[in-house]
Amino acid sequence: MDNKNAGNKLLTAILFLVFLVGPMQFALGNSLSGQEQAGKKTDKVRTEGREVGNLIIEHITDSYEWHLFSVGEHHVTVPLPIILYDQGHWITFWSSEFHHNDGVYKGYFIAEKGMNATKIVRKNAAGKIVRPTLDLSITKMTASVMINALLVILIFLAVAKSYRKRKGKAPKGLQSAVEPLILMVRDEMALASIGEEHYEKFTPFLLSLFFFIFFSNLIGIVPFFPWGFSVTGNLAVTGVMAAFTFAITTYQGNKHYWKDIFNTPGVPWWLKFPIPLMPIVEILGIFTKPIVLMIRLFANMIAGHIVILGFIGLIFIFGTMSMALGYGVSLVSVGFSIFLDLLEVLIAFIQAYVFVILSALYFGLALAEPEH
Repeated sequence: MDNKNAGNKLLTAILFLVFLVGPMQFALGNSLSGQEQAGKKTDKVRTEGREVGNLIIEHITDSYEWHLFSVGEHHVTVPLPIILYDQGHWITFWSSEFHHNDGVYKGYFIAEKGMNATKIVRKNAAGKIVRPTLDLSITKMTASVMINALLVILIFLAVAKSYRKRKGKAPKGLQSAVEPLILMVRDEMALASIGEEHYEKFTPFLLSLFFFIFFSNLIGIVPFFPWGFSVTGNLAVTGVMAAFTFAITTYQGNKHYWKDIFNTPGVPWWLKFPIPLMPIVEILGIFTKPIVLMIRLFANMIAGHIVILGFIGLIFIFGTMSMALGYGVSLVSVGFSIFLDLLEVLIAFIQAYVFVILSALYFGLALAEPEH
């Protein structure tokens, strides 16, 4: 019993040191003055804030390697292939080579600031920093797009195989999960927005668009390699998808579509002549529609990641001030992060739905016939 009581007392003392004395940083025994201690703590908070900010930026921006985690000062990453064409020849190597020789390999390095920040550059004969002629490197974003596209292809190959095997039977397994979404895109988006005469021509594109955006949004929520990077939170990706919608709308537009743009019906003549205000507005609308598509998807998906990482970062910032305060904030931060993660699942579907339904509406407007 005596040994047991002694063990309990020792455990109590250890817990006291960890949870009470630890957060106070043994202030009574610190040789620094109160002002010096406060100044040191303020510097720690600022440093931690900068580190959290850098972590958020690192997560949402593209890079030439895939960062997994850090152990102290050691960063564990997955190297990606660097493919350059410069000065008349091809240069290939792994991004891990930048971790040697002060970050320089064969004269190339990653710029830390300026217009070419985070890009591979070199110094020319005059000592000026320039970009290689062609950079076809596989970055984190490129790798994520390939992984997401491959996943969508594999899913639909499996679903198509299931349809062939179970022809005339009720859907089962993955087929039963995907079929309602396929029917939704076909019937509620393509057919309802484009019309019965033309909808079948655009359904494959709309299906590809919807499932790529939806799965990419969901995969971006998963915080584990090879996922965890939201490709729809990158303007280049959303811009390419919006550009396809713009190109198809412009190419498929019939004569009535273009006639209504240059001579909008129901608009007073004084808005068309002598200054063609309405035609100018309509022409600008041709370009602003895909731009809005691009920015809406990008902004909504990247905002969710920034907010979640911000809540997690608050734990470390407040923990720098006081361990007890860090524990207290962690309860709120983790709770909000879980809630936002669940909300992100809903947003993943909504944003895919909005992007595709608007694309279908643009196609429908471009093909609409005049009412008599």
